[in-house]
Amino acid sequence: MGAMMGWWMLGGAAAVLVVLGLAVFGVVQLLRRGHAPSAGSGPMSADEVLRRRYAAGELDEDEYERRRSTLER
Repeated sequence: MGAMMGWWMLGGAAAVLVVLGLAVFGVVQLLRRGHAPSAGSGPMSADEVLRRRYAAGELDEDEYERRRSTLER
């Protein structure tokens, strides 16, 4: 019976470590992508969002220029 209890405790500890690891991974991903709110900063302007997306490679040059000209209207 004691060995069985040991396996349950080991399994519970492993589950806690997995959940903590996933939580840390999620926070790191949010910080890397810039979606986490930072203290004292307001919302980004549309132009800033566009520049960041272009810099990150989400937009090609033609799409960037098209959207930028739309913003300038």
